[in-house]
Order: sequence, then C-alpha cells, then structure tokens
Amino acid sequence: MRVIFMGTPDFSVGTLEALVEAGHQVVLTVTQPDKPKGRGGKMQYTPVKETALKYGIPVFQPKKVREPDCIAELRKYEADVMVVIAFGQILPKEILQMTPYGCVNVHASLLPRYRGAAPIQWAVIDGEKVSGVTTMQMDEGLDTGDMLLKAEVVLDEKETGGSLHDKLARTGAELLIETLKALEDQTVTPKKQGESPTAYARMLDKELGNIDWSRTAEAIERLIRGLNPWPSAYTNWNGKIMKIWEAQVVSSKEAVSKMKSMAEPGTVVSVEKDGFLIQTGDGILKVTKLQIPGKKKMEAAAFLRGYPMEAGTVFKNS
Repeated sequence: MRVIFMGTPDFSVGTLEALVEAGHQVVLTVTQPDKPKGRGGKMQYTPVKETALKYGIPVFQPKKVREPDCIAELRKYEADVMVVIAFGQILPKEILQMTPYGCVNVHASLLPRYRGAAPIQWAVIDGEKVSGVTTMQMDEGLDTGDMLLKAEVVLDEKETGGSLHDKLARTGAELLIETLKALEDQTVTPKKQGESPTAYARMLDKELGNIDWSRTAEAIERLIRGLNPWPSAYTNWNGKIMKIWEAQVVSSKEAVSKMKSMAEPGTVVSVEKDGFLIQTGDGILKVTKLQIPGKKKMEAAAFLRGYPMEAGTVFKNS
C-alpha cells in the first residue's frame, strides 16, 4: 500500500519501521514541528522524524494539519491509507476521508476502555490485569471509531508505565501490519464501540504524582509504577521533593508486627536496612527505591546509609 504515516513520539516509531520492513511504500511522514530542548534551546527532531529521515522518507511538519494548504499537500501523495499513531493533532473530516482505506489508528488500549491521551499509564494506575492494542477506523470523535482488530497484553505484577509502553508499542506495530493485510483482503469487519466502562484516560501532569498518603497502600504503589518513568510519584521530605521509584505493599501480618499503634498517614512506622515503611490511609508501604534533588536514583538501602531515617518522620503532600 501507499501509506501516509502520521505520528510523533517513541511509541509511534516501531510501527513506522514495521511498515517499511513489511514492504509498504511510506510516501510521506507527518509529525509535529521540532521543539527547542535543554538550556541551549537547540531544536530537536521528533522520534518519528529521525526514523523517517533514516529511511529516506519525506517529512511534513505542519503546525495545524487542518489548514487548507496542509490538506492540499497531503492530497498530492495519492495514498491508499493513512496510518495514525500518537500524532498529536485532531484530524478534520477532509483528511479522515481522503484515502480509499481512510485513517487507521493504533490505540494503546482495548477499546472502548481507556479512550484518551494516556491509556497506558492509567491501566497501570487503575490496577488492570490485562491491557492491549486496538486498531480502528478513525472518525471525528475522540477514539470512537469502528474497531478493526485487537491484541491483548497481560500486565506483570511490577509493570510500570514505561515497561507497558514498550510492550504495547511492539504489539501495536505487529497488529497494524495484520490490519492492513486484512483490509486489503477484505477479511475484517469493522465493529461499533459501545460506551466506555472506564473514565477518560486524561493527559498526565506532574501534579498527578503528588502522593496523597491518605489513599490505600495498593493505590499508591500502583501510582508509583504507573508514573514511572514520567512524570514520577513524589512526596515532601524535610522540605525537599523525594521521588519514589519503587515500593511494595506490606502484608497484613507483617504490618501488625511492624507497628505498635496506628500512625497518621505519611508517618514512617519502621526503618529497615533495605527500606522504610510508611503508614497510608489503609495499609503500609515499604519504599525501596527513591531519588532526592541533585542525586541519581538509588536503592533505599544506599539512601539510608547517607541519610538516617527515624520512625516518626512524616512525609507530606508537596
């Protein structure tokens, strides 16, 4: 097929590579404009642009793809299909209906679950056991198009937002190639989506990582994993921001042996060689990996050797 590929971040790269390796003719890559990064403000290519240039694929970076001149530019390529994966702009009807096979989207959830901008992280935060990828025929709604194919991915007990991201990126690339073949062979029947059983997977922000110690130990532990590597979960420790990268829920029997009386949420109830235990609104959380300002990530054991922690220390919302 002649393909126009639309995508921007790392999550999109594997699918672009898969298209090329499968023998499809990617005639154009559309991605977000370059942005300045770092103190020097040097312009940085998007991951998709870097990949496209590596393969010698033309790159188009419109500020607003819905502008008439942008739409006219896309028409010039006479593509059979548009593949869209984490592009970052809403597509108008003129683009959605431009090619014979329309716009095929790769979405990182089992639709209609987790429509929205951050389905990967919210699946971890919410404690889902299974996630996956859905290919769909895009319409003018937000992730509401007819579903084509699905592939499930089981979450590990210690799954993070980052590890699930990588799994779904690989799965999505494979599913997209399968979907295009099914469209060509007319062996797939689009299915309507019902109402979503989950909340809209809203975009992540740094404030989301501010740990509320009144929540349950299980919920906080999932939050820590879901926001790893970005934007990370954090708390206030002696007036400084402490990022928490890994923690584990202490079992009920262990909890009883570690504490003499119920403490206020956020209070350290015990300190061990390999971590410290914090009372939550329900249960106890053991912090095992963390980071403080000016330092790299470190095991809690290493932190405790340099920064003594005592029972009774209170962590607060930042």
